[in-house]
Amino acid sequence: MTQRLAGKSILITGASSGIGRAIARRFATEGARLVLADITREVREGGIATIDLLTAEGHEVEFIEIDVASEADTIRAVDHTISRFGRIDGLVNDAAIGVGKRLTETSLTEWNRALAVNLTGVFLMSRAAVRQMLTQDVRNGARGRIVNISSQHGMIACPEDVSYGTSKAGVVYITRQIAADYAGDHIICNAVAPGKIVTGKPGRAAEPRWMDYSRQRTPMPRLGTPDDVANAALFLASDEATFITGENILVDGGWMAA
Repeated sequence: MTQRLAGKSILITGASSGIGRAIARRFATEGARLVLADITREVREGGIATIDLLTAEGHEVEFIEIDVASEADTIRAVDHTISRFGRIDGLVNDAAIGVGKRLTETSLTEWNRALAVNLTGVFLMSRAAVRQMLTQDVRNGARGRIVNISSQHGMIACPEDVSYGTSKAGVVYITRQIAADYAGDHIICNAVAPGKIVTGKPGRAAEPRWMDYSRQRTPMPRLGTPDDVANAALFLASDEATFITGENILVDGGWMAA
């Protein structure tokens, strides 16, 4: 066990299920002290709650129930991390929702909620975290690191989901903006852009037509797993990611290269 995050305190949103759950599990095995933030403890793909699983394994981890679209909740999550661990070394913005509708079928309520969670949530969480990071000392070249989970669909059209694709395009942009504005303060911000990741969650993304479409588009002979994304997030959250900021690293099996 390499312990690449030994002693680091990291806040992860959307940590109960899917990619967020995989990131939490990987970070825990690498020695991170974690605050898992989500709107529910329920694991959408099934299984033991992430907080219960990691606690049983002996990791230093806590859960806080929040809505990332709430300014008060995002501040509370960062404050909780500081009160528990005294510092926030990393923030992973993973919380996101999809609507699965084209422009003409998307209601204003659905649009607003998707943008509120997927983009405003990144803004609010990052703002609260950066305000704290600015007060911290520099360790191994960084006061703190932010890893956003964007999407390949922040760069190309998201089939029949205008709100998701638009929101993820915003995540790609805000990653660069935070990186440029705070590089001089030793705050590092990057993103991971997943391709088709099979999480086991039920719903639209698991429909045969989208699975077939993704297999046809992906050059590698398999689709992605949450662990593939967790591996990239681990690198960006670690001290190994030196002189890298403002990047949006694709984890897509070659989709965007084809």
